[in-house]
Amino acid sequence: MDWTTKIEGARARIAGHARVTPVMDLALGGHAVQAKLEQMQHTGSFKARGAFNTLLSADVPTAGVVAASGGNHGAAVGFAAAALGHPAHIFVPEVAGPAKIAVIERSGATCHVVPGLYADALERARTHEADTGAMQVHAYDAVPTVAGQGTCFAEWEAQGLDADTVLIAVGGGGLIAGALAWFGGRRTVVAVEPERSRALFAALEAGEPVDVDVSGVGANALGAKRIGSICFDLATAGGCRSVTVTDDAILEAQAVLWREARQLVEPAGACALAALTSGAYVPEAGERVAVLVCGANPAPDPIG
Repeated sequence: MDWTTKIEGARARIAGHARVTPVMDLALGGHAVQAKLEQMQHTGSFKARGAFNTLLSADVPTAGVVAASGGNHGAAVGFAAAALGHPAHIFVPEVAGPAKIAVIERSGATCHVVPGLYADALERARTHEADTGAMQVHAYDAVPTVAGQGTCFAEWEAQGLDADTVLIAVGGGGLIAGALAWFGGRRTVVAVEPERSRALFAALEAGEPVDVDVSGVGANALGAKRIGSICFDLATAGGCRSVTVTDDAILEAQAVLWREARQLVEPAGACALAALTSGAYVPEAGERVAVLVCGANPAPDPIG
């Protein structure tokens, strides 16, 4: 697949809809990093990129769109749908929590809270799709979604990305798939996953996507039960490495971002940085490292 063309097309398509997010050179936890602050994107996450690209490149039916989400994807789909004049139904698991549910509801979408985890919400979303004819917007394992997320990295390079290695948190794999697709081996991409939600790590270990148990502080954003096939194929082709971090390491990285950079993110948004601050990833001498920071919907909402 010509991912470069698809991502460049997505970037042109979503221009004026998705925000261009800032880049900062920061000293965090004793490490010099270039950080892209994607938590400043609409609804607080990179997900708006894939949502807008999907809706703008499709013939959306009158029934509108439907999505399953741990929270951030649903908020992004709801926001994009409202901006483009489409109805949206979002199915979220209870673990999404009240803060993210509130973001979805403010987007204008109809929010359905489902007992269980993301896989349960996805099953309900598929039922809604079959019953109504609404268009499913997958959170991570669809070409338009991955191409949309890839625009983040095309944009970052245009802003002067100066790094050998880019650390990216992984849930279902849409964001890191976009990075792997865009960079195409020109930079090292390292996946960072919570020890208690490590779908890509398990897949790379097994040699194929496998189901994993999901829990922990990042589960409502990084809690995919199985890695997406697009991500797995790109990760194996590109020799992508995954490292895992503890919940305590994630919470400490979240605190570091606030104490040292006044950036307030949810735990999942600090997961990539946690690889550095915990020592799960140790750069070589002279290695330039960048971190994608994302996820601005902590619970409980500190403002309300």
